[in-house]
Amino acid sequence: MAKRDYYEMLGLSRDASEEEVKKAYRRQAMQYHPDRNPGDKEAEEKFKQASEAYEVLIDPKKRSTYDRFGHEGLGDTFSRGGFQWSDFTHATDFEDIFENLFGEGFVGDIFGRRSRTREAGPQRGSDLRVSLQLSLEEIATGVEKKLRLKKFQRCEACRGTGSRTGATQTCLLCHGAGQVRQSSRSFFGQFVNITTCPRCGGEGRIVAEPCPSCAGEGRMRSTATISVKVPLGVGNGNYIPLRGQGDVGPRGGPAGDLLIFIEELSHPHFARHGEDIIYELPMGFPQVALGSEVEVPTLYGKVLMKVPPGTQSGKVFRLRGKGLPRADGYGKGDQLVRVNVWVPTKLNKEEKELLDRLAKMEDITPPKK
Repeated sequence: MAKRDYYEMLGLSRDASEEEVKKAYRRQAMQYHPDRNPGDKEAEEKFKQASEAYEVLIDPKKRSTYDRFGHEGLGDTFSRGGFQWSDFTHATDFEDIFENLFGEGFVGDIFGRRSRTREAGPQRGSDLRVSLQLSLEEIATGVEKKLRLKKFQRCEACRGTGSRTGATQTCLLCHGAGQVRQSSRSFFGQFVNITTCPRCGGEGRIVAEPCPSCAGEGRMRSTATISVKVPLGVGNGNYIPLRGQGDVGPRGGPAGDLLIFIEELSHPHFARHGEDIIYELPMGFPQVALGSEVEVPTLYGKVLMKVPPGTQSGKVFRLRGKGLPRADGYGKGDQLVRVNVWVPTKLNKEEKELLDRLAKMEDITPPKK
């Protein structure tokens, strides 16, 4: 009986890329895997055919030979009509499929290696994340803040061991390995599922006499005060990592980290644009027409700024070095002062008469286009 075309088996064109071959095979492997179709001989056969086609098409040399000479060019291994598992060399791709089928950590002895599991020992504590609100003035001049937060800290009664006497013993379930191994057999042979020991939590040891204060955890949740020095020029989305300031791990495990995320508060007068600060300056018509010296607030105090005669509304003046410090520590941004001509909304009789006289003067009215 003539064998089916390998490209047809996987539903591919003859110019399919390597990635397309992998995707097509994974799709069929997931569909026809024997463990998903127990007792279905047809599905088992389709799975074998897809695996045989994949073994050839994923190998550049075998694929080239097959494209030129067909099944006959592949020699005895495939001309016998039976797929040989011993010839399958792409175990990594199969392992990915098995992890999709059974979950991460389920890897068969057929691949000659174990699943990825961590070594036995004390567990690291959790990282903590907190938000820190800062004003633009604090970002500009620098500040040191004190934070109060609840976290797991070492139990002083047992000094973090979790034991009343300080004694521990080897876990009888995993025999100190921190892992338990369960074997099963399937169509492919023996598979080994290695998971964290549920009794000791992967530590390999258990507490002989639990500490009454922490119930054998070696840690207790309590309130801590932590000082943090905020660098100059930080902004929204920046964070400050404090190593080892997170939750302490159980029974002597190392502490996680504390991540302090910056939350920049909006300012009633200033707007931030990178390292530059923008300030809207309202001025009356006589001030901009005649010119004046005005007091302008900045993040570092008030300064005097000269406004030349005839300044137009929307004109932007630059105050050098009055912006925020740059995060790299080199220099500062500027403060941009934008002039807005203020128009009064209420006028008395005398003011109206004066403005009416001004409006009739030639140099007061805008030029006609």
